[in-house]
Amino acid sequence: MLNNLMEGLVTIIDPSNLLILLLAVVIGFLGGAIPGISGLMLVVVLLPVTYGMETTSAFMLLTAIYAAAVFSGMITAILYRAPGTPESVTTVYDGYPMTRRGEAGKALGIGILSSTIGGIIGTIFLIALTPTLAQIALQFASPEYFALAVVALTVVAALSDGKLVLGFIGVAFGLLLATVGIDAMTGAYRFTFGFPELASGIDLVPVVIGLFAISETINRMTQKEDGNLGKTQKFKIKIFDSKIFKKITGTLSRSSLLGVGIGILPGIGPTTAAILAYSESVRWSKTPEQFGKGAPEGIAAPESANNAAAMGALVPLFALGIPGSATAAVMLGAFIMHGLQPGPNLMSTNGPMVYAIFAGLLIVNIVVLIFSKPFIVMFSKLLTIPYSIIGPLIVIFCTVGTFAIRNSMFDVIVMLIFGILGFLFEKIRFPLITIVLGVVLGSLAESEFRRSLELSGGDLSIFATRPISAVLLGIAILMVIFPITKQIINKRKKTTTN
Repeated sequence: MLNNLMEGLVTIIDPSNLLILLLAVVIGFLGGAIPGISGLMLVVVLLPVTYGMETTSAFMLLTAIYAAAVFSGMITAILYRAPGTPESVTTVYDGYPMTRRGEAGKALGIGILSSTIGGIIGTIFLIALTPTLAQIALQFASPEYFALAVVALTVVAALSDGKLVLGFIGVAFGLLLATVGIDAMTGAYRFTFGFPELASGIDLVPVVIGLFAISETINRMTQKEDGNLGKTQKFKIKIFDSKIFKKITGTLSRSSLLGVGIGILPGIGPTTAAILAYSESVRWSKTPEQFGKGAPEGIAAPESANNAAAMGALVPLFALGIPGSATAAVMLGAFIMHGLQPGPNLMSTNGPMVYAIFAGLLIVNIVVLIFSKPFIVMFSKLLTIPYSIIGPLIVIFCTVGTFAIRNSMFDVIVMLIFGILGFLFEKIRFPLITIVLGVVLGSLAESEFRRSLELSGGDLSIFATRPISAVLLGIAILMVIFPITKQIINKRKKTTTN
């Protein structure tokens, strides 16, 4: 393996391949930082460009773009409350509050460090344990996937900021949105109300951009301020702060490993990994009440997890020929287009190419660390522009990005509707993240629940008789009961004291 990796590094050192990697990082930076443009979209757009390229160079380009885009999505999430990519939606929750109180540089430093560590850990696992980790993924069937989704949904208790009823309403609303469209299992139309545009469902991106970016733009434009983002015009990014690093070390380790584990599960993806990592950080924290108000762990957890998961999603692709995410599915098509079939034989028949890609990803994570700071400094010059100008520009970028996903003006309308809803919900301090939680996990939970019942002939005991799903569901039940019980106990203590 080491010999193959060294050969891969030799391939990367070629000037043309180095140029391709640098170009890919720049493209990924720009695409990921613009709301609505994701790594998936960039890979799809540039797929035709790889037709005439040498195979190794082509896949170095695609994988490097994806890695850089997953990283840079956090930039606008922290600075503008506008997630650049779906993977960075959870970063908004604590990143933007830090920006609002004048700690943008601190938040970005945490994001850069966390993303790099997560990406490197994910790549190391990708290189060293591809066959082994892929076999672990095969142990998960529909009951385990459903149980995993339920565990993720239980974080609503922690994200509701004491408003459990609103939190559960938000998740229920998100789950309802996830059912809109053609039923994948029966072909029936659900909640389309005669609109053909709803047949393919409600996409996550317009919902996320509307709830966070558009709602914040409306909010800022309606406030009587000097138009700028307060104290954030000038800030200094410090990537490594020993005091903060000591505080988030446990979060980084746990979230990176969780991201790798989630990434290798086919069909889950980095967005879910980020949400799960955030939820677990809240659970493990001694001060969970600080999350959502600018906790460093609230940035470290999702950023390390989504970058690790992005690398982990390539494990089943290379080892089994099974895509671990939507972007990996596009890359599977790219492999076939180049006359290659990912799977066990790929490692033996095209080892030098595979390890060149692995080596390229390692270098990309290092390049991201080196160039992220100057890129963000240039990008942040926008903060000096009055919000009366930058606000409409954000709306324009969001509109273009949302439209480009499916070339649909209907998605733009959905984005604006959720922007207004987000603005109104914020007035009553509704936990918006719970809606996103339901949308992200709704399809997974529903489809795997129904598949499980088909496998068992309608017998619900399948979830209890399979060890992994039983343990996961047990944890989910405890995670819901504990905060509710804690609230009841606290209320009784207050009553007794009074």
